[in-house]
Amino acid sequence: MKKLYALLPFLGLFLIACEDDTPIDTPDPTPVEYTSGTADFSNYVAIGNSLTAGFSDNALFIDGQTASFPNMLAANFALAGGGSFEIPFMADNLGGMTLGGNVVAGNRLILSFLGASPSPVPAEGQGSTDVAVKLSGTYNNMGVPGAKSYELLAPGYGSVAGVAMGTANPYFARFSSSETATVLGDAAAQGATFFTLWVGANDILIYATGGGTGVDQTGNLDPSTYSRSDITDPNVFAATLDGIIQTMTANGAGGVIANLPNVTDIPYFTTVPHNPVPLDASTAAFLNSAEGYGAYNAGLAQLQGLGIITEDELAKRTISFSAGEGNAVVIIDEDLTDLTGYNPALINMRQATEDDLMVLTSRTFIGTLADPNNPTSINGVAVPLGDEWVLTPEEQATVETALTAYNQTISGLATAYDLAFVDANALLNELNTNGFQQADGSNVDATFATGGGFSLDGVHPSPRGYAIVANAFIAAINSKYGSNLPNVNPLDYTGLYID
Repeated sequence: MKKLYALLPFLGLFLIACEDDTPIDTPDPTPVEYTSGTADFSNYVAIGNSLTAGFSDNALFIDGQTASFPNMLAANFALAGGGSFEIPFMADNLGGMTLGGNVVAGNRLILSFLGASPSPVPAEGQGSTDVAVKLSGTYNNMGVPGAKSYELLAPGYGSVAGVAMGTANPYFARFSSSETATVLGDAAAQGATFFTLWVGANDILIYATGGGTGVDQTGNLDPSTYSRSDITDPNVFAATLDGIIQTMTANGAGGVIANLPNVTDIPYFTTVPHNPVPLDASTAAFLNSAEGYGAYNAGLAQLQGLGIITEDELAKRTISFSAGEGNAVVIIDEDLTDLTGYNPALINMRQATEDDLMVLTSRTFIGTLADPNNPTSINGVAVPLGDEWVLTPEEQATVETALTAYNQTISGLATAYDLAFVDANALLNELNTNGFQQADGSNVDATFATGGGFSLDGVHPSPRGYAIVANAFIAAINSKYGSNLPNVNPLDYTGLYID
Protein backbone atom coordinates (compact mmCIF):
# COMPACT_ATOMS: atom_id res chain seq x y z
CA MET A 1 0.00 0.00 0.00
CA LYS A 2 2.86 2.33 0.80
CA LYS A 3 4.21 1.73 -2.68
CA LEU A 4 0.87 2.74 -4.15
CA TYR A 5 0.75 5.92 -2.08
CA ALA A 6 4.28 6.69 -3.17
CA LEU A 7 3.21 6.58 -6.82
CA LEU A 8 0.33 9.01 -6.36
CA PRO A 9 2.40 12.22 -6.69
CA PHE A 10 3.84 10.94 -9.98
CA LEU A 11 0.40 9.95 -11.21
CA GLY A 12 -0.76 13.44 -10.37
CA LEU A 13 2.04 14.92 -12.43
CA PHE A 14 1.17 12.60 -15.30
CA LEU A 15 -2.46 13.70 -15.17
CA ILE A 16 -1.45 17.33 -15.07
CA ALA A 17 0.86 16.77 -18.01
CA CYS A 18 -1.95 15.12 -19.93
CA GLU A 19 -4.18 18.05 -19.13
CA ASP A 20 -1.46 20.44 -20.33
CA ASP A 21 -1.30 18.57 -23.66
CA THR A 22 -4.92 19.41 -24.43
CA PRO A 23 -4.90 21.27 -27.75
CA ILE A 24 -5.52 24.98 -27.41
CA ASP A 25 -7.10 26.75 -30.29
CA THR A 26 -4.99 29.75 -31.30
CA PRO A 27 -5.94 32.06 -34.10
CA ASP A 28 -3.83 31.92 -37.22
CA PRO A 29 -1.53 34.92 -37.60
CA THR A 30 -3.06 37.64 -39.68
CA PRO A 31 -1.71 37.18 -43.20
CA VAL A 32 0.31 40.06 -44.54
CA GLU A 33 -1.47 41.89 -47.29
CA TYR A 34 1.11 43.13 -49.73
CA THR A 35 0.40 46.25 -51.70
CA SER A 36 2.08 47.93 -54.62
CA GLY A 37 1.27 51.37 -53.24
CA THR A 38 1.12 53.82 -56.13
CA ALA A 39 3.18 51.53 -58.40
CA ASP A 40 1.75 49.12 -60.93
CA PHE A 41 3.80 45.92 -61.13
CA SER A 42 1.50 44.13 -63.58
CA ASN A 43 3.99 44.38 -66.47
CA TYR A 44 7.56 44.72 -65.26
CA VAL A 45 10.50 45.12 -67.67
CA ALA A 46 14.17 45.21 -66.60
CA ILE A 47 16.66 47.09 -68.79
CA GLY A 48 20.41 46.90 -68.37
CA ASN A 49 23.58 44.98 -69.01
CA SER A 50 25.14 41.87 -67.47
CA LEU A 51 24.20 43.00 -63.94
CA THR A 52 20.54 42.88 -64.95
CA ALA A 53 20.84 39.64 -66.93
CA GLY A 54 22.21 37.68 -63.95
CA PHE A 55 25.70 37.24 -65.40
CA SER A 56 28.15 35.63 -62.94
CA ASP A 57 31.30 33.52 -62.99
CA ASN A 58 32.17 35.14 -66.33
CA ALA A 59 29.16 33.71 -68.17
CA LEU A 60 25.42 33.75 -68.58
CA PHE A 61 23.74 30.44 -67.74
CA ILE A 62 20.34 29.18 -66.62
CA ASP A 63 20.95 29.10 -62.87
CA GLY A 64 22.51 32.55 -62.94
CA GLN A 65 19.62 33.97 -64.94
CA THR A 66 17.17 32.46 -62.47
CA ALA A 67 19.10 34.18 -59.67
CA SER A 68 19.14 37.60 -61.37
CA PHE A 69 17.98 40.45 -59.19
CA PRO A 70 15.10 41.32 -61.60
CA ASN A 71 13.77 37.77 -61.28
CA MET A 72 13.89 38.12 -57.50
CA LEU A 73 12.03 41.42 -57.78
CA ALA A 74 9.44 39.88 -60.10
CA ALA A 75 8.72 37.13 -57.57
CA ASN A 76 8.01 39.80 -54.96
CA PHE A 77 6.02 41.94 -57.38
CA ALA A 78 3.76 38.90 -57.90
CA LEU A 79 2.70 39.30 -54.26
CA ALA A 80 1.28 42.70 -55.13
CA GLY A 81 -0.28 42.35 -58.56
CA GLY A 82 2.80 41.55 -60.59
CA GLY A 83 2.51 39.46 -63.72
CA SER A 84 4.73 36.87 -65.36
CA PHE A 85 8.40 37.57 -65.97
CA GLU A 86 9.90 36.01 -69.07
CA ILE A 87 13.64 35.42 -69.34
CA PRO A 88 15.61 34.61 -72.53
CA PHE A 89 17.25 31.56 -70.98
CA MET A 90 20.48 30.13 -72.27
CA ALA A 91 20.37 26.50 -73.37
CA ASP A 92 22.34 25.08 -70.43
CA ASN A 93 24.35 25.78 -67.30
CA LEU A 94 27.71 25.93 -69.07
CA GLY A 95 27.14 29.37 -70.54
CA GLY A 96 29.27 28.95 -73.64
CA MET A 97 27.90 30.08 -77.03
CA THR A 98 28.73 29.27 -80.61
CA LEU A 99 27.90 30.76 -84.00
CA GLY A 100 28.50 28.72 -87.11
CA GLY A 101 30.52 26.28 -85.03
CA ASN A 102 32.82 29.00 -83.72
CA VAL A 103 32.95 29.80 -80.01
CA VAL A 104 31.79 33.36 -79.32
CA ALA A 105 31.52 33.10 -75.53
CA GLY A 106 33.30 30.77 -73.13
CA ASN A 107 31.94 28.55 -70.39
CA ARG A 108 31.41 29.77 -66.86
CA LEU A 109 34.16 29.57 -64.27
CA ILE A 110 34.22 26.91 -61.58
CA LEU A 111 36.60 26.55 -58.65
CA SER A 112 39.14 23.82 -59.36
CA PHE A 113 40.88 22.04 -56.50
CA LEU A 114 43.32 20.15 -58.74
CA GLY A 115 46.25 22.56 -58.40
CA ALA A 116 48.38 23.64 -55.46
CA SER A 117 45.60 25.99 -54.40
CA PRO A 118 41.96 26.42 -55.48
CA SER A 119 41.73 28.40 -58.71
CA PRO A 120 38.93 29.45 -61.10
CA VAL A 121 38.94 27.54 -64.39
CA PRO A 122 36.37 27.31 -67.20
CA ALA A 123 33.90 24.45 -66.85
CA GLU A 124 34.60 21.58 -69.21
CA GLY A 125 32.34 20.79 -72.13
CA GLN A 126 30.82 22.58 -75.07
CA GLY A 127 28.02 25.02 -74.41
CA SER A 128 24.91 24.13 -76.41
CA THR A 129 23.66 27.68 -76.90
CA ASP A 130 23.72 28.60 -80.60
CA VAL A 131 23.37 32.31 -81.33
CA ALA A 132 21.69 31.56 -84.63
CA VAL A 133 18.86 29.64 -82.97
CA LYS A 134 16.53 32.58 -82.37
CA LEU A 135 14.14 32.62 -79.44
CA SER A 136 10.58 33.70 -80.09
CA GLY A 137 8.30 35.92 -78.07
CA THR A 138 8.97 38.89 -75.84
CA TYR A 139 11.11 38.95 -72.73
CA ASN A 140 10.82 40.99 -69.57
CA ASN A 141 14.49 40.69 -68.70
CA MET A 142 16.16 42.92 -71.25
CA GLY A 143 19.57 42.75 -69.61
CA VAL A 144 22.23 42.39 -72.32
CA PRO A 145 25.72 41.41 -71.12
CA GLY A 146 28.49 43.59 -72.49
CA ALA A 147 26.20 46.42 -73.57
CA LYS A 148 27.32 50.00 -73.15
CA SER A 149 24.63 52.61 -72.57
CA TYR A 150 24.48 53.97 -76.11
CA GLU A 151 24.45 50.47 -77.60
CA LEU A 152 20.97 49.94 -76.15
CA LEU A 153 19.78 52.44 -78.76
CA ALA A 154 21.79 51.03 -81.67
CA PRO A 155 19.81 49.50 -84.59
CA GLY A 156 21.18 46.12 -85.57
CA TYR A 157 22.70 45.44 -82.15
CA GLY A 158 20.71 42.20 -82.17
CA SER A 159 21.64 41.12 -85.67
CA VAL A 160 22.86 37.53 -85.96
CA ALA A 161 24.81 38.46 -89.09
CA GLY A 162 26.36 41.38 -87.21
CA VAL A 163 27.73 39.12 -84.48
CA ALA A 164 30.23 37.58 -86.88
CA MET A 165 31.30 41.06 -87.99
CA GLY A 166 31.69 42.35 -84.45
CA THR A 167 28.92 44.93 -84.79
CA ALA A 168 26.23 43.14 -82.79
CA ASN A 169 25.82 41.50 -79.40
CA PRO A 170 25.47 37.69 -79.37
CA TYR A 171 23.28 37.69 -76.26
CA PHE A 172 20.76 40.16 -77.73
CA ALA A 173 20.95 38.51 -81.16
CA ARG A 174 19.36 35.39 -79.65
CA PHE A 175 16.12 37.15 -78.70
CA SER A 176 15.91 40.42 -80.62
CA SER A 177 12.64 40.96 -82.47
CA SER A 178 14.43 41.56 -85.79
CA GLU A 179 17.84 42.07 -87.36
CA THR A 180 17.43 45.84 -87.07
CA ALA A 181 15.90 45.95 -83.59
CA THR A 182 17.22 47.99 -80.69
CA VAL A 183 17.23 46.88 -77.08
CA LEU A 184 15.25 49.95 -76.05
CA GLY A 185 12.75 49.45 -78.86
CA ASP A 186 12.07 45.86 -77.87
CA ALA A 187 11.76 46.87 -74.23
CA ALA A 188 9.41 49.77 -74.94
CA ALA A 189 7.21 47.67 -77.22
CA GLN A 190 6.09 45.65 -74.21
CA GLY A 191 4.22 48.59 -72.71
CA ALA A 192 5.77 48.23 -69.26
CA THR A 193 3.89 49.54 -66.24
CA PHE A 194 7.07 49.40 -64.17
CA PHE A 195 10.74 49.17 -65.06
CA THR A 196 14.21 48.94 -63.53
CA LEU A 197 17.18 50.59 -65.21
CA TRP A 198 20.81 49.92 -64.32
CA VAL A 199 23.18 50.84 -67.14
CA GLY A 200 26.51 52.60 -67.61
CA ALA A 201 28.92 50.25 -65.86
CA ASN A 202 30.47 49.04 -69.11
CA ASP A 203 30.98 52.61 -70.28
CA ILE A 204 33.73 52.76 -67.63
CA LEU A 205 34.42 49.19 -66.59
CA ILE A 206 35.83 47.88 -69.87
CA TYR A 207 38.44 50.66 -69.77
CA ALA A 208 39.28 49.80 -66.17
CA THR A 209 39.45 46.00 -66.52
CA GLY A 210 41.72 46.52 -69.52
CA GLY A 211 44.19 48.37 -67.32
CA GLY A 212 43.33 51.74 -68.82
CA THR A 213 44.57 50.85 -72.30
CA GLY A 214 41.58 52.61 -73.89
CA VAL A 215 40.95 56.30 -74.44
CA ASP A 216 38.93 58.73 -72.36
CA GLN A 217 36.52 60.02 -75.01
CA THR A 218 35.32 63.02 -73.00
CA GLY A 219 34.62 65.73 -75.54
CA ASN A 220 33.90 63.29 -78.38
CA LEU A 221 30.14 63.14 -78.93
CA ASP A 222 30.28 60.48 -81.66
CA PRO A 223 30.26 57.01 -80.04
CA SER A 224 30.54 55.37 -83.46
CA THR A 225 34.22 56.34 -83.32
CA TYR A 226 34.84 54.73 -79.92
CA SER A 227 36.65 51.46 -79.33
CA ARG A 228 35.30 48.90 -76.85
CA SER A 229 37.85 49.86 -74.21
CA ASP A 230 37.15 53.61 -74.32
CA ILE A 231 35.33 55.67 -71.70
CA THR A 232 32.05 57.11 -72.95
CA ASP A 233 31.74 60.89 -73.00
CA PRO A 234 29.56 61.97 -70.03
CA ASN A 235 27.28 64.01 -72.29
CA VAL A 236 26.71 61.00 -74.56
CA PHE A 237 25.88 58.95 -71.47
CA ALA A 238 23.50 61.63 -70.16
CA ALA A 239 21.66 61.98 -73.46
CA THR A 240 21.36 58.20 -73.79
CA LEU A 241 20.02 57.72 -70.29
CA ASP A 242 17.56 60.56 -70.68
CA GLY A 243 16.31 59.04 -73.93
CA ILE A 244 15.81 55.63 -72.32
CA ILE A 245 13.88 57.04 -69.36
CA GLN A 246 11.80 59.33 -71.55
CA THR A 247 10.81 56.36 -73.70
CA MET A 248 10.02 54.03 -70.81
CA THR A 249 7.93 56.61 -68.91
CA ALA A 250 6.01 57.88 -71.96
CA ASN A 251 2.92 55.88 -70.97
CA GLY A 252 3.14 56.73 -67.29
CA ALA A 253 5.23 53.78 -66.10
CA GLY A 254 6.91 53.99 -62.73
CA GLY A 255 10.41 52.75 -62.18
CA VAL A 256 13.67 52.64 -60.30
CA ILE A 257 17.16 53.55 -61.45
CA ALA A 258 20.51 52.69 -59.86
CA ASN A 259 23.83 54.48 -59.95
CA LEU A 260 27.21 52.87 -60.53
CA PRO A 261 29.75 51.39 -58.10
CA ASN A 262 33.40 52.33 -57.90
CA VAL A 263 35.79 49.85 -59.49
CA THR A 264 37.92 49.94 -56.34
CA ASP A 265 35.11 48.12 -54.53
CA ILE A 266 35.14 44.96 -56.64
CA PRO A 267 37.48 41.97 -56.16
CA TYR A 268 38.79 42.28 -59.71
CA PHE A 269 40.93 45.15 -58.45
CA THR A 270 41.37 44.35 -54.77
CA THR A 271 42.59 40.74 -54.77
CA VAL A 272 46.09 40.69 -56.28
CA PRO A 273 48.68 42.55 -54.17
CA HIS A 274 51.20 44.89 -55.73
CA ASN A 275 54.05 43.04 -54.01
CA PRO A 276 53.58 39.27 -54.42
CA VAL A 277 57.18 38.41 -55.42
CA PRO A 278 59.38 36.23 -53.15
CA LEU A 279 63.12 36.23 -53.90
CA ASP A 280 66.20 34.51 -52.57
CA ALA A 281 69.30 36.55 -51.80
CA SER A 282 71.21 35.67 -54.97
CA THR A 283 68.31 36.53 -57.28
CA ALA A 284 67.69 39.84 -55.51
CA ALA A 285 71.41 40.69 -55.77
CA PHE A 286 71.42 39.90 -59.49
CA LEU A 287 68.36 42.08 -60.15
CA ASN A 288 69.99 45.00 -58.32
CA SER A 289 73.29 44.63 -60.20
CA ALA A 290 74.33 46.38 -63.40
CA GLU A 291 73.22 43.28 -65.30
CA GLY A 292 69.75 43.71 -63.81
CA TYR A 293 68.26 47.10 -63.00
CA GLY A 294 71.44 48.77 -61.72
CA ALA A 295 72.24 50.35 -65.08
CA TYR A 296 68.66 51.63 -65.40
CA ASN A 297 68.83 53.21 -61.95
CA ALA A 298 72.20 54.81 -62.76
CA GLY A 299 70.82 56.28 -65.98
CA LEU A 300 67.89 57.79 -64.09
CA ALA A 301 70.23 59.30 -61.52
CA GLN A 302 72.32 60.86 -64.27
CA LEU A 303 69.29 62.52 -65.88
CA GLN A 304 68.05 63.73 -62.52
CA GLY A 305 71.46 65.34 -61.95
CA LEU A 306 70.99 67.18 -65.24
CA GLY A 307 67.57 68.44 -64.13
CA ILE A 308 65.64 66.41 -66.69
CA ILE A 309 63.57 64.61 -64.07
CA THR A 310 62.81 65.56 -60.48
CA GLU A 311 64.06 63.86 -57.35
CA ASP A 312 60.52 62.62 -56.75
CA GLU A 313 60.39 60.95 -60.15
CA LEU A 314 63.84 59.47 -59.60
CA ALA A 315 62.63 57.93 -56.34
CA LYS A 316 59.42 56.72 -57.99
CA ARG A 317 61.25 55.03 -60.86
CA THR A 318 64.21 53.53 -59.01
CA ILE A 319 63.87 49.74 -58.91
CA SER A 320 65.13 47.74 -55.95
CA PHE A 321 64.66 44.16 -54.77
CA SER A 322 65.45 42.41 -51.50
CA ALA A 323 65.63 38.84 -50.26
CA GLY A 324 62.38 37.48 -48.87
CA GLU A 325 58.69 38.09 -49.42
CA GLY A 326 56.92 41.28 -50.45
CA ASN A 327 58.81 42.49 -53.51
CA ALA A 328 56.75 44.74 -55.77
CA VAL A 329 56.28 43.86 -59.42
CA VAL A 330 57.79 46.00 -62.15
CA ILE A 331 55.25 47.71 -64.41
CA ILE A 332 55.08 49.95 -67.45
CA ASP A 333 53.67 53.38 -66.61
CA GLU A 334 52.84 55.58 -69.58
CA ASP A 335 52.43 58.65 -67.37
CA LEU A 336 56.13 58.74 -66.49
CA THR A 337 58.40 61.15 -68.36
CA ASP A 338 59.53 59.66 -71.67
CA LEU A 339 63.31 59.41 -71.41
CA THR A 340 63.97 57.14 -74.38
CA GLY A 341 65.13 60.12 -76.43
CA TYR A 342 68.09 60.42 -74.05
CA ASN A 343 68.64 56.70 -73.60
CA PRO A 344 66.52 54.01 -75.33
CA ALA A 345 67.02 51.72 -72.32
CA LEU A 346 65.27 54.16 -69.97
CA ILE A 347 61.74 53.00 -70.75
CA ASN A 348 58.70 54.09 -68.69
CA MET A 349 58.92 51.49 -65.95
CA ARG A 350 58.79 51.47 -62.18
CA GLN A 351 57.79 49.19 -59.35
CA ALA A 352 54.15 49.07 -58.35
CA THR A 353 52.96 50.61 -55.10
CA GLU A 354 49.92 50.03 -52.92
CA ASP A 355 48.16 52.77 -54.90
CA ASP A 356 48.24 50.66 -58.06
CA LEU A 357 45.42 48.19 -58.69
CA MET A 358 46.54 44.90 -60.18
CA VAL A 359 43.82 43.28 -62.27
CA LEU A 360 42.57 39.88 -61.13
CA THR A 361 43.87 38.06 -64.21
CA SER A 362 47.44 39.11 -63.37
CA ARG A 363 47.46 36.51 -60.60
CA THR A 364 48.11 33.76 -63.14
CA PHE A 365 50.48 35.85 -65.29
CA ILE A 366 52.92 37.25 -62.74
CA GLY A 367 55.84 34.85 -62.43
CA THR A 368 55.38 33.18 -65.82
CA LEU A 369 58.11 33.32 -68.45
CA ALA A 370 58.01 35.83 -71.28
CA ASP A 371 60.37 33.50 -73.15
CA PRO A 372 59.87 29.81 -72.33
CA ASN A 373 63.49 29.18 -73.29
CA ASN A 374 64.84 31.84 -70.93
CA PRO A 375 64.34 31.03 -67.24
CA THR A 376 65.26 34.59 -66.24
CA SER A 377 62.50 36.23 -68.32
CA ILE A 378 60.05 36.35 -65.43
CA ASN A 379 56.99 38.50 -66.05
CA GLY A 380 56.65 41.17 -63.41
CA VAL A 381 60.27 40.79 -62.30
CA ALA A 382 62.83 40.80 -65.12
CA VAL A 383 60.16 41.72 -67.67
CA PRO A 384 57.85 44.65 -66.77
CA LEU A 385 54.10 44.03 -66.79
CA GLY A 386 52.32 45.81 -69.62
CA ASP A 387 49.74 48.53 -69.06
CA GLU A 388 46.88 46.04 -69.38
CA TRP A 389 47.79 44.34 -66.09
CA VAL A 390 47.47 47.33 -63.77
CA LEU A 391 45.27 50.37 -63.21
CA THR A 392 47.56 53.18 -62.12
CA PRO A 393 46.48 56.12 -59.91
CA GLU A 394 46.27 58.38 -62.95
CA GLU A 395 44.00 55.89 -64.72
CA GLN A 396 41.94 55.47 -61.57
CA ALA A 397 41.46 59.25 -61.48
CA THR A 398 40.21 59.17 -65.07
CA VAL A 399 37.68 56.49 -64.13
CA GLU A 400 36.62 58.40 -61.02
CA THR A 401 36.01 61.59 -63.00
CA ALA A 402 33.73 59.80 -65.45
CA LEU A 403 32.00 57.87 -62.67
CA THR A 404 31.24 61.06 -60.75
CA ALA A 405 29.73 62.64 -63.85
CA TYR A 406 27.66 59.55 -64.65
CA ASN A 407 26.31 59.24 -61.11
CA GLN A 408 25.38 62.92 -60.99
CA THR A 409 23.40 62.36 -64.19
CA ILE A 410 21.67 59.28 -62.78
CA SER A 411 20.59 60.93 -59.53
CA GLY A 412 19.51 64.05 -61.40
CA LEU A 413 17.35 62.08 -63.84
CA ALA A 414 15.83 60.06 -61.01
CA THR A 415 14.66 63.34 -59.50
CA ALA A 416 13.58 64.87 -62.82
CA TYR A 417 11.44 61.85 -63.75
CA ASP A 418 10.28 61.17 -60.18
CA LEU A 419 11.74 57.66 -60.08
CA ALA A 420 12.96 55.60 -57.16
CA PHE A 421 16.73 55.71 -56.77
CA VAL A 422 19.17 53.01 -55.60
CA ASP A 423 22.59 54.11 -54.38
CA ALA A 424 24.46 51.06 -55.64
CA ASN A 425 27.71 52.96 -55.20
CA ALA A 426 27.21 53.14 -51.43
CA LEU A 427 25.87 49.56 -51.36
CA LEU A 428 28.93 48.05 -53.01
CA ASN A 429 31.22 50.19 -50.90
CA GLU A 430 29.57 48.81 -47.77
CA LEU A 431 29.83 45.26 -49.14
CA ASN A 432 33.56 45.83 -49.67
CA THR A 433 34.23 47.68 -46.42
CA ASN A 434 32.12 45.86 -43.83
CA GLY A 435 29.90 43.35 -45.56
CA PHE A 436 26.32 42.47 -44.61
CA GLN A 437 25.56 40.24 -41.66
CA GLN A 438 22.94 37.58 -42.29
CA ALA A 439 20.28 36.00 -40.09
CA ASP A 440 22.51 33.00 -39.31
CA GLY A 441 25.33 35.25 -38.13
CA SER A 442 27.44 34.86 -41.27
CA ASN A 443 28.82 37.89 -43.07
CA VAL A 444 28.67 38.42 -46.82
CA ASP A 445 31.46 40.62 -48.14
CA ALA A 446 33.59 41.28 -51.24
CA THR A 447 36.47 38.92 -50.46
CA PHE A 448 37.29 37.05 -53.64
CA ALA A 449 35.92 33.47 -53.78
CA THR A 450 35.19 33.21 -50.05
CA GLY A 451 33.23 36.36 -49.18
CA GLY A 452 29.98 35.19 -50.77
CA GLY A 453 29.18 38.54 -52.35
CA PHE A 454 30.94 38.17 -55.70
CA SER A 455 31.27 35.44 -58.28
CA LEU A 456 34.55 33.99 -59.54
CA ASP A 457 35.02 36.62 -62.25
CA GLY A 458 35.59 39.24 -59.54
CA VAL A 459 33.26 41.71 -61.25
CA HIS A 460 29.72 40.35 -61.04
CA PRO A 461 27.87 39.49 -57.84
CA SER A 462 27.14 35.93 -56.84
CA PRO A 463 23.47 34.94 -56.48
CA ARG A 464 23.75 35.86 -52.80
CA GLY A 465 25.24 39.20 -53.78
CA TYR A 466 22.43 39.78 -56.27
CA ALA A 467 19.95 39.13 -53.43
CA ILE A 468 21.57 41.96 -51.47
CA VAL A 469 21.21 44.15 -54.56
CA ALA A 470 17.55 43.11 -54.90
CA ASN A 471 16.88 44.19 -51.32
CA ALA A 472 18.32 47.62 -52.04
CA PHE A 473 15.93 47.93 -54.99
CA ILE A 474 13.02 46.77 -52.82
CA ALA A 475 13.83 49.34 -50.14
CA ALA A 476 13.95 52.14 -52.71
CA ILE A 477 10.66 51.01 -54.30
CA ASN A 478 8.87 50.73 -50.96
CA SER A 479 10.09 54.16 -49.94
CA LYS A 480 9.13 55.87 -53.19
CA TYR A 481 5.83 54.19 -54.03
CA GLY A 482 4.48 53.26 -50.60
CA SER A 483 4.55 49.52 -51.30
CA ASN A 484 5.35 47.00 -48.59
CA LEU A 485 7.24 44.34 -50.51
CA PRO A 486 9.21 41.90 -48.33
CA ASN A 487 12.94 41.43 -48.60
CA VAL A 488 14.42 38.37 -50.19
CA ASN A 489 16.62 36.18 -48.00
CA PRO A 490 20.21 36.17 -49.32
CA LEU A 491 20.77 32.85 -47.57
CA ASP A 492 18.28 31.28 -49.98
CA TYR A 493 20.90 31.86 -52.71
CA THR A 494 24.39 30.47 -53.04
CA GLY A 495 27.50 32.55 -52.47
CA LEU A 496 29.56 30.19 -54.60
CA TYR A 497 28.57 27.41 -56.97
CA ILE A 498 30.27 24.15 -55.96
CA ASP A 499 30.21 21.54 -58.73
